[in-house]
Amino acid sequence: MAHLTAHDLIDLVLDAGSAESWDGPVDLSDYPDAYRREVEAARERSGVDESILTGRATVRGRPVAFVVNEFRFLAGSIGKAAALRIVAAVRRATAEGLPILAATASGGTRMQEGTPAFVRMVDISRAIMDHRAAGLPYLVYLRHPTTGGVFASWGSLGHVRVAEPGALLGFLGPKVYELLNGRPFPPGIQLSENLARHGIVDAVVPPEELPLAVDRALALLLDGPQERSTRPRRGTVGRTVDTWEAIGLTRAADRAGVREVLRYGSDQTVRLQGTGEGERDATMLIALARIDGQPCVVIGQDRSTQTPDSPMGPGALREARRGMELANELGLPLVSFIDTPGAALSPEAEQGAVAGEIARCVSQMSTMRVPTVSVLLGQGCGGGALALLPADVVIATEHAWLSPLPPEGASAIVHGDVEHAAEMARAQRVGAVELAEDGIVHQLVAEHPDDDAESLARAVAAEVAAQLEALRS
Repeated sequence: MAHLTAHDLIDLVLDAGSAESWDGPVDLSDYPDAYRREVEAARERSGVDESILTGRATVRGRPVAFVVNEFRFLAGSIGKAAALRIVAAVRRATAEGLPILAATASGGTRMQEGTPAFVRMVDISRAIMDHRAAGLPYLVYLRHPTTGGVFASWGSLGHVRVAEPGALLGFLGPKVYELLNGRPFPPGIQLSENLARHGIVDAVVPPEELPLAVDRALALLLDGPQERSTRPRRGTVGRTVDTWEAIGLTRAADRAGVREVLRYGSDQTVRLQGTGEGERDATMLIALARIDGQPCVVIGQDRSTQTPDSPMGPGALREARRGMELANELGLPLVSFIDTPGAALSPEAEQGAVAGEIARCVSQMSTMRVPTVSVLLGQGCGGGALALLPADVVIATEHAWLSPLPPEGASAIVHGDVEHAAEMARAQRVGAVELAEDGIVHQLVAEHPDDDAESLARAVAAEVAAQLEALRS
């Protein structure tokens, strides 16, 4: 595929005339003669003095630091001089309070320098983690190709990781694999689209769309709350339907879920996906969002993707924990949406540590360092629901419910049949109204007989924004 040069990408993404280089000259005097000639030839071919260009610029008016690979310079490889540039730029960005936009395109460590260059990946990773610890965004654009030590260090450490279409992304280059093993690497595995399907990158973004993607992400990560809209809040309500009837309403196919809350209640949304560790479960949604003016990290159980054949598995809870970690690190409020008929009950779920993931979610939710709001949106069944419940403020829609098992399961245990499900639901006080009376839920959102998915979603978003506003103040 055709390569954009580093300068092409800079011209495309950064505001015209805003780039200020942070790069000083590279001293070649101690390079061996053959290597020095190779570097000089690379300079002539590429028009740059090293494989890394760094500096400060703006993207749609927002200040950023940039770290950009030039693949035409010795395949974008990272030697000592390039590594020092990256570390210096990251440290300077941290000191100046700047987010970083990094764009990789590299074969990895520079083989001409060997281990002394290889171990510099540790210095780069340490500098990036210090930048993240300062609460500053680190965004990565993985370009074709990104392999080896670059993918295994600064290429994989972004808060948000997006990739160029059709990019080769992998730890081991396919040519090296074939030479070492005598057979070709399976096709398609290391393509950006496949990595997105496996939750290793968040999205595949063409270069021309990158300025908008960066602007949207930074707006959510850096801009404070905005004035709330006129979406009306609904007051607290008493009981309007029987508990068992309410449970039936939450199971309706056309009921509002987290997708509708984001569609109708979020002014801006940047979807993320996967754990970044090769695991993606479509039953969990992660996003950066601005709900009715309030920026936050959203984690939510997606009712539209949970079926008997694909229930919420332990990977979904690991994705949720990624969202929790992002919120803590970036200082953004966390909003969790609970809407699940229950976590997976299977040998695969057991071997995937579903119980441990529930425990870790509960403990992490209980110890968040940022404001938290949880929303009992519909079904709240079992430990999978409890995993996202602990929060500073718990909101529930009027018909929502929370129980250790589905009422049919409770009936089976107590009565040996499922015919007593309605009776068990009432006796166990699973309904939102009872949860509010018992202090488990702090705020109810009324449901109207003429509600559709949009109107309920807007009402939920208005309540979430009001509670976030109160928590911030």
